[in-house]
Amino acid sequence: MRILVVEDDVRLAEALARILEDNGYTVDMVHDGQAGIDYGESGTYDVIIMDVMLPKVDGFTATQRLRRAHVSTPILLLTARDATTDKITGLDSGADDYMTKPFSPAELMAHLRALTRRQGDVVFETLTAGDLTLNLESLDLTCGGETIRLSQKEFAIARILMGTPGAVISKEALIDRAWGPDSTASENNVEAYISFLRKKMGHVGSTARIETIRSVGYRFAEGAAQ
Repeated sequence: MRILVVEDDVRLAEALARILEDNGYTVDMVHDGQAGIDYGESGTYDVIIMDVMLPKVDGFTATQRLRRAHVSTPILLLTARDATTDKITGLDSGADDYMTKPFSPAELMAHLRALTRRQGDVVFETLTAGDLTLNLESLDLTCGGETIRLSQKEFAIARILMGTPGAVISKEALIDRAWGPDSTASENNVEAYISFLRKKMGHVGSTARIETIRSVGYRFAEGAAQ
């Protein structure tokens, strides 16, 4: 399960990442609200942990913008505030849960378990775009009655592109999100896996396509090219 941590206190973000990784989660970290929106809109995360007091865009506003973009990923807000009005504001903005600092690792994990149980398989099992369905558990890509298994990197790229159909995703963003911000992967790696993914989409008979936007990146398009 992949979690996005949006926290401007770098030491706290790293501490959260260690707790989560020790419990088997994959973690990405960003340190301002706008980055939280950008990463959250990728559709690659199972849960977003968002601080309220963030630079550029605060956590309440970032949550609102993600919901307006139809991002249904569960959001857990973190804050040093414990006033009832702040909790109401957070939940009204579209957050699923609210936790006040300081908190224990056990409390954090309990909140995450509750969030993932609450969402169930409806949110996490499949992702559909165009005539393709991506199984988020088995990594199978299906079109009609045809199914093929994707590799981990093919799956990561497919999830990013299918999660935001029509949006142009740069090669740099794909590297950052599919390989991780500290990866040494290059644009050639992205091009190779895009090629693999296109072949598998063709194998299952999909009319959807991954378009190359020259000097910019890639876009998932539904239906055959005109």
